[in-house]
Amino acid sequence: MKKEKIAVAYSGGLDTSVIVKWLQEKYNADVITVTGNLGQKKELVGLAEKAYKTGAKKVYIQDLAKEFVEEYCWPALKAGALYEHTYPMATSLGRPLLAKALVEVAKRERCTAVAHGCTGKGNDQVRFEISVAALAPELKVIAPLREWEFKSREEEIEYCQKHGIPVSATKASPYSVDENIWGTSIECGVLEDPMVEPPADAYQRTVSPEEAPSKPSYVTIEFREGIPIGIGGKKMGGVELLDNLNEVAGANGVGRLDLVENRLVGIKSREVYEAPGATVLHFAHRELERLTLDREVSHYKAKISHDYADLIYNGLWFTPLRKSLNAFVSETQKTVNGIVKVKLYKGTIEIAGRKSPNSLYDTKLATYTVEDQFDHQASVGFIKIYGLPVKTFYQVNKNGLLKKKRLVKRRTN
Repeated sequence: MKKEKIAVAYSGGLDTSVIVKWLQEKYNADVITVTGNLGQKKELVGLAEKAYKTGAKKVYIQDLAKEFVEEYCWPALKAGALYEHTYPMATSLGRPLLAKALVEVAKRERCTAVAHGCTGKGNDQVRFEISVAALAPELKVIAPLREWEFKSREEEIEYCQKHGIPVSATKASPYSVDENIWGTSIECGVLEDPMVEPPADAYQRTVSPEEAPSKPSYVTIEFREGIPIGIGGKKMGGVELLDNLNEVAGANGVGRLDLVENRLVGIKSREVYEAPGATVLHFAHRELERLTLDREVSHYKAKISHDYADLIYNGLWFTPLRKSLNAFVSETQKTVNGIVKVKLYKGTIEIAGRKSPNSLYDTKLATYTVEDQFDHQASVGFIKIYGLPVKTFYQVNKNGLLKKKRLVKRRTN
């Protein structure tokens, strides 16, 4: 009987390391690992050797950083997509691209199935499986963590020790870490208690604000149609620019997020994130939009940003709705051009200046000096017409907002 061939989305972390060996035992399968380089640093060191040592028949490690930044991060940035107004969604954005890479290898190797290392109560299972369903509906998807015998990460660690599988997680430091160029997510261990302050060893790429430099750093970012194209007057590609921002913002303690969020599956989870570069870019991009978008577009886009973020977080990247919203967002970004100067200081970020050839800010209209050119008399007619519906309503409905006051008779001597 021909052996089953399974392509596994492989990070080299605890879960996927166990999966390679477990699939061989339970499915009698040849396992091919697929790893996407989304700009992460530590996770790629010795990854191929680890995969082969764990039992993989073939190992694919693909450099997807440029595609990730340009085709996933920049659209999310232009949309202003922050889940629950906070999280830049590094993990959420990476999953559809990793699923795409997994499907491409599975088809090339004529695999009968793909597998992922997502838990049965997490969001990533949805993101992977919906993406696979969109890209290759004929492929079977195996989710070992939903069916295997292990009840805890401690049991997985014991399994690795038994089979000589090298992993970085230990019982003393059982963090689950997912990293790419857009950000890092850290969970498990003591972080599962929302009352516990994240220990220093939980953070991977930012210094604590207390240990950040005593002098602020100023960074000037140039945007063209909503996309960052340079720092400090120097043009840069997306990967170089993000690496640069991650370094300078991380050194100033910027980009730490501690969030209790609503998962798609209906539970709340406490997550710790680090997104130094993404935090700076979202802030700068938003400030430039304040300068260049007219009021109606700006207010309506805020609603779209919320919906766009939900689509990403909920695993619906490869959907007609996300593609359609992308068209709206791209249209709004045609005038989002210019430079934004930000001040980074001990974990904080402040606006230090902004300028755009498409600026809608007119000093002669905004000023209160003798140079004021605003027609103040025009406001009389404007307020009269604007307030007419309110005035009419309360003329008809006389028992309106004001309640009758009870008169208190004062006693006199």
